[in-house]
Amino acid sequence: MFSKWARAFPRFAINVFAAIGLILVVVMLTPVTSIYARWLAGPWTDPEGPVLIVLGGASMEEGIIGVNTYWRAVYALRAYKKSHFPLVILTGAQAAENIRDFLTFQGVPSNAIRLETRATTTRENALYVREMLANVPGRKILMTSDYHMFRAKRVFARAGIDVIPRPVPDAIKQGANWQGRWPAFVDEIVESLKIGYYAARGWI
Repeated sequence: MFSKWARAFPRFAINVFAAIGLILVVVMLTPVTSIYARWLAGPWTDPEGPVLIVLGGASMEEGIIGVNTYWRAVYALRAYKKSHFPLVILTGAQAAENIRDFLTFQGVPSNAIRLETRATTTRENALYVREMLANVPGRKILMTSDYHMFRAKRVFARAGIDVIPRPVPDAIKQGANWQGRWPAFVDEIVESLKIGYYAARGWI
């Protein structure tokens, strides 16, 4: 039995490496990451309202924001300059404070910003922000990375918060050149697994 397995292993290994190579070629040489990101983002609009909710992402260390958090901060700044949201809610442990520092350095008034710094997951983002919005009227605009919007919008809806998506072109930007396509693909695979997990838990 061992010898039979030993004979079959080389063929199995070849098939595995061939599959990995095929995936790598498809990801690096086609716009598949951008196409999937656009699907996850949903309708691409720039809605306005009295409340902008920005979800924090990764943080490298204290005071240094991760790549996806950086793009969310940049587009939050652009959105504020265009629409002057009366209230900007930044949510996410550590990342929220980093985004606040970025925005205030760029001229966004600190009195327009409210922080939620406990959340470490998308579900906690929604639950903690719900507490902050208990008596806040008007439309709520949700901003997060394109590949994250599918799950985030549904998590907020499940938590009882009706949000209007305003996605950030994160994976789409990465997918614009071949060097960024593999990292974007990894982000999308991880996000797809999280979507499945959240669906199984009934959180979306």
